[in-house]
Amino acid sequence: MISANGVTLRFGKRTLFENVNIAFTPGNCYGLIGANGAGKTTFLKILSGELEPSQGDITMNPGERLSVLKQDHHAYEEENVLKTVIMGNTELFKIMQEKDALYAKPDFSEADGVKAGELEAKFAEMDGWNAEADAAMLLNGLGLETEFHDKYMKELTEAQKVKVLLAQALFGNPDVLLLDEPTNYLDIEAIEWLEEFLINFENTVIVVSHDRHFLNTVCTHIADIDYGKIQVYTGNYDFWYESSQLALKQMKDANKKKEEKIQELQEFIRRFSANASKSKQATSRKKLLEKIELDEIKPSNRKYPYIHFEMDREPGKEILFVENLSKTLDGKKLLNNISINVQNGDKIAFVGPMGLAKTELFEILTDNSAQESGDFKFGITTSVAYFPKDNSSEFNQDISIVDWLMQYSKIKEETFVRGFLGRMLFSGEEALKKVNVLSGGERVRCMLAKMMLSGANVLIFDEPTNHLDLESITALNNGLINYKGIILFTSHDHQFVQTIANRIIEITPNGLVDRRMTYDEYLESDVGAKKREYEL
Repeated sequence: MISANGVTLRFGKRTLFENVNIAFTPGNCYGLIGANGAGKTTFLKILSGELEPSQGDITMNPGERLSVLKQDHHAYEEENVLKTVIMGNTELFKIMQEKDALYAKPDFSEADGVKAGELEAKFAEMDGWNAEADAAMLLNGLGLETEFHDKYMKELTEAQKVKVLLAQALFGNPDVLLLDEPTNYLDIEAIEWLEEFLINFENTVIVVSHDRHFLNTVCTHIADIDYGKIQVYTGNYDFWYESSQLALKQMKDANKKKEEKIQELQEFIRRFSANASKSKQATSRKKLLEKIELDEIKPSNRKYPYIHFEMDREPGKEILFVENLSKTLDGKKLLNNISINVQNGDKIAFVGPMGLAKTELFEILTDNSAQESGDFKFGITTSVAYFPKDNSSEFNQDISIVDWLMQYSKIKEETFVRGFLGRMLFSGEEALKKVNVLSGGERVRCMLAKMMLSGANVLIFDEPTNHLDLESITALNNGLINYKGIILFTSHDHQFVQTIANRIIEITPNGLVDRRMTYDEYLESDVGAKKREYEL
């Protein structure tokens, strides 16, 4: 168990948390949620001891071990993979090092023998003889096969390094496990394995994630950071969302009744306070009025952008026809004679591990790259708006957000553009920020605003939920559910894909798997459930 006792954290005049008292107990998984900047990662750092609170303290049961998912992917470049995983249990790793140093001594003494015996006893007690096997099992479960276990970390891809660091955090059955965005870079198989691991994990887990499906699957509780407090709710993310919205509505309804009662009393006082026969009643009602207090509904830190896509023109019957399209990049065949007939009403999710192939297909369809063979044709009534995975080139300008978006607006009026930006959470001075200094999430919101202004009837998105907070993901999710046009998209957000797509296409080295069904239906099908034999 780990507890926060009266924890307060201040940065200058700003108070991030105030008097937080929470006990995180074994057998439970807590999803730590809150708006961007609310302090989710900061609170994890306080729990881990990396950051000292301004007041209060963190306590753990004596003898318990805490493990943290490291965020520096390059911290172990000169270590081999198995060793990096075992380093997750610092005490066990220290014993292993001390043992090796003793046995390597050329003048091994009797005292060294006694010390070695003590170390061996501790090593056996900590199940050290199974350390390498346990580390290998974690790596294999996450999809990093045995051939990579003896490689150096610097030889791995970014996605593979993330799997190693995740295995490191899980290694050795820690008593408290802190995970900050553990599903980033993971493929669907690795996420499913991690979900199963955490469901069966008997100790304490505290996790930060923007993946709503993941939170719904693994969490027994939600710890919500808002108003400078952290409130714990029983249940998963969806249960928290529904119950919190209901609680807010009930509070507003209660206040509305109180306001009506106040108005009624004020009206009575106004009408009868000068009337001698009614003055006594008016006085009593005035005293009653003074006792009525409205429950304070504080404005939440959460802000939901308004995301709504409208088509300037209805699409016709012919949308997009792709015929025998092929593309090789750096000697690797990404697209192999693929053919797709996109129909009106299609909302197609492109899934599977070949991320580069999906991106290259979208780049070709939007004339940002060229195919080596084959052809494609959009219908004459179609208009396309594109959200690329890498949008950095869109913001290499030293201009304000207002001026940047004005370039794409049919109505060249600042008041119109500012109003539009306000709905995307860029109000007042925020709208005058230079686009070349925007954060990843701000750039995404700008790109979405640009697409909303386009009036396109075909939208193409390559990982649009990257860099967004849960509120913006929810707003985009709902916007695309309600959109009447055609959507081609990729995303690692399970719930995003499940609730939007009515057709699933997986690009494989042998061609396409094309199914008109939901994502969950696809995963449950024979095609979706089979073990992939290929890699990125």
